[in-house]
Amino acid sequence: MSSPAPAQASSQPVRVLLVEDDDLMRRSFAVALERYGYEMRAAADGLTGLELFRDERFDLLILDVMLPGLDGIGLCRRIRETSLVPVLMMSARGDGLDVVAGLEAGADDYVVKPVDTYVLVARIRSLLRRATYAPAPAPAPGPERTAGEERQVLVFGDLAIDTAGMEVTVSGSPVALTPTELKLLLAFAAHPGVVLERHTLLRDVWEYGWDGDSRVVDLCVQRLRRKLGRDRIETVRGFGYKLRR
Repeated sequence: MSSPAPAQASSQPVRVLLVEDDDLMRRSFAVALERYGYEMRAAADGLTGLELFRDERFDLLILDVMLPGLDGIGLCRRIRETSLVPVLMMSARGDGLDVVAGLEAGADDYVVKPVDTYVLVARIRSLLRRATYAPAPAPAPGPERTAGEERQVLVFGDLAIDTAGMEVTVSGSPVALTPTELKLLLAFAAHPGVVLERHTLLRDVWEYGWDGDSRVVDLCVQRLRRKLGRDRIETVRGFGYKLRR
């Protein structure tokens, strides 16, 4: 597999916060990502990472699970209290409990160390694309038109999705979704009542070009259910999930 090309230079480079306690790994990741055009800030522990996050603007966070003081899971939870910034978790073991805990805390994706630079960059770019995702307008059941027919709101019961403003409401109240959660919901909304298999969602939402871990789908669906209502997305055992019309 060929390495991705470096990011194009721009007036505002993508700012990444890396929180990793291993000195050698922290330096090597920071240097490698800087070569791809990312502006890097790094911290060696969770509390320092939290302070940097609160003091500065970042486009993406990379958090190790095992951190001194405040670990990566706790740090992710604290960040999710105030921000929907994309979060990529790193686990040294790929332990199932670490993965589940990180995704439940609000992480968008995870990688297992050691990780090749091209894999890390590919995951970062996928997360950033989700953060700026704009779906093409498509007809769907129950649309409402506003603003001179230019804006489409997809309505499924008490759930409304403004595909232009990228806003979601339930019973008229706004719902804050991470970029990954929003893109997953839009994938369901594009095919209401149709069962979407996990590998299809991994390909279309997470942009995995290989067999990925379906736990990222399951945990993201769980988070959506907590925010939208448990009955909104139905599990079809042995196949996948579908959005109820």
